[in-house]
Amino acid sequence: MIAKETIEKVLDTARIEEVVGDFVDLKKRGTSLIGNCPFHNEKTPSFHVSVAKGIYKCFGCGVGGDSLKFIMELEKFTYPEAIRYLGNKYGIEIEEIERSPAQIAAQDKRESLYILNQWASKFFKQNLWETDFGKSIGLSYFKERGYREDIIKKFELGYSPDQWTTLVDEAKKAGFHESFLAELGLAIERDDKSLYDRFRGRVIFPIHNLTGRVIGFGGRTLKTEKSVAKYVNSPESEIYHKSDVLYGLNFAKKAIMDADLCYLVEGYADVIAMHQTGVENVVSSSGTSLTTGQIKLISRFTKNVVILYDGDAAGIKASLRGTDMLLEEGLNVKVLLFPDGNDPDSYAKQVGSSAFKEYIQKNQEDFIFYKTNILLKDAKDDPIKRAEVIREVVTSIALIPDEIKVSVFIRQCSSLLDIEERILLSELNKIRLGKAKAQDKKSVQSKGYQTPSAPLAGDFPADMPPADFFLTEDEKKEAGIDSHATQQLTSELLQEREIVRILLNYGRELVTWEGDGDIPVAPYLLGSLDDIEFEDNTCHKIIIEFQKQAENFEVPDAKFFISSPDQDVAALAIDCIASKYEISPNWNDDKRKIYVTQEIEHLKELVIQAIYRIKKRKFSREMHKVREEMKKNLSAEDLEIELHKYQKLKEAEKMLGQLLGNIVIK
Repeated sequence: MIAKETIEKVLDTARIEEVVGDFVDLKKRGTSLIGNCPFHNEKTPSFHVSVAKGIYKCFGCGVGGDSLKFIMELEKFTYPEAIRYLGNKYGIEIEEIERSPAQIAAQDKRESLYILNQWASKFFKQNLWETDFGKSIGLSYFKERGYREDIIKKFELGYSPDQWTTLVDEAKKAGFHESFLAELGLAIERDDKSLYDRFRGRVIFPIHNLTGRVIGFGGRTLKTEKSVAKYVNSPESEIYHKSDVLYGLNFAKKAIMDADLCYLVEGYADVIAMHQTGVENVVSSSGTSLTTGQIKLISRFTKNVVILYDGDAAGIKASLRGTDMLLEEGLNVKVLLFPDGNDPDSYAKQVGSSAFKEYIQKNQEDFIFYKTNILLKDAKDDPIKRAEVIREVVTSIALIPDEIKVSVFIRQCSSLLDIEERILLSELNKIRLGKAKAQDKKSVQSKGYQTPSAPLAGDFPADMPPADFFLTEDEKKEAGIDSHATQQLTSELLQEREIVRILLNYGRELVTWEGDGDIPVAPYLLGSLDDIEFEDNTCHKIIIEFQKQAENFEVPDAKFFISSPDQDVAALAIDCIASKYEISPNWNDDKRKIYVTQEIEHLKELVIQAIYRIKKRKFSREMHKVREEMKKNLSAEDLEIELHKYQKLKEAEKMLGQLLGNIVIK
């Protein structure tokens, strides 16, 4: 069996546009990529790839799925064969093991760690908003920093009481293992094995993974003593690997895709401050040096990065070398320096949202030219130092994989450095030759792909799709399985699917029109429909999964269902999130002054009307049952009861009809 961790790593690494692009000529259209479907003959492209959602969908023949399903369907691979293919493509070693009872327990433990972190996040939030000390200390601090309440809630900021064991005590009462508290770094173990709170007396910044699950925390002290560390962060754990996490990416990924640009800043406060100005395509490496894992995360959503530096010249020079890694990964890198020692947080407060946006748009500079200028200032007229600058700049250019860009940078740097272009090219070739020789010395994994052998016993993971998932169409016919059977689309079915569509697309959005606005759409919607029975089996399965995860304060994302071993669930999830049409950027440009609203801007109306419609259906059905009951030979007393019941139902149906804008005649 292939290790579950390996499967997760393969699926997280595989990029839909790269996997599909190996087989289909894709062209950009809006935020999607389109091409001719490889699964049926067509002249007009109807095959869409959504990079942001990680899916493909053909609106001609109806096929759809993620990277793994594409390879399985196109190449007729089994599940483990497709995993091996993708692993080979991305250079991931496929670890194959048998799951022992201990490994099964380890997987259960991993989920428990997620649940504990989610509980801790809620604990910190409640202390911030619902306690006197939280409001007077933590909330006051955030408001003094200029954070609006909606931003504080969006980032789920919190406060940890300035007491030794408050969190530990509450966690024990909630039934969590003490060992998990120490492992996640929520608590620290004393010599006598007792625990105390790590984040006591600090404001809390939860750290989320790409899907929005809480994996760690950053805590900032409010004390001024130099002996107290300004920030304390969660240690590495089974679910938190700092080198593979970017703070704010779960909030920024859609904005990054829309803008085709990512702003990279230093800390939590910078990310939050920029969101407050309306700039959401921003992430932070959380004060650590940029890693390859973090860069690969960015490159999944855009190839364009702008690094926002503060005015600390020493800090800028120290980070120049790390920035070369961005170039090596093929990203287009620009930099921006804030004046007078400001950082994004302080500058946004100083000049306001409009001026801040204008500044970051107009003051970007290509990284190579910026690096050249800043190093030349240090070298001045010293010939030795100037030679070092030339070598360092050319070393950065040598990392760029795009030869056209290399040519442009060489030409322009020739002018900046006042040196002949041929000399720079000669140095460039020396650097590349040296690098190639160094790589030749290492043992490199063969790039050739060999067709996988037949799977052995134990090859299949525990969450393997059903056996018929891997049958060919001919095999399915022989087995009597109709893979093309379609369900009649009734109004009732469409209503149920609309509920599922809302959950998959907007389940994690906040219900800003109710209470404090801190409840996601999914539990709000499910709570409103607890008396509704879903008749469609596939819709029912998805609803049940949402309800199950809601018990653990979780909201599953669409990817969870797209990757489901249940074909019907995966197909419905694809249909619900795939979009055939994209709004042209020409409609929302400054020149035409035309703005087309997005569905999410009308989320309240969308959710409430979906609830009203399916409730109205319930009342209509109840009325039908009552009418059938009244056809029976009832006593006068029973008939009066049924008539009264019918009248109440009719009034409720009429009220919902009016709320929906319908006219009820009978």
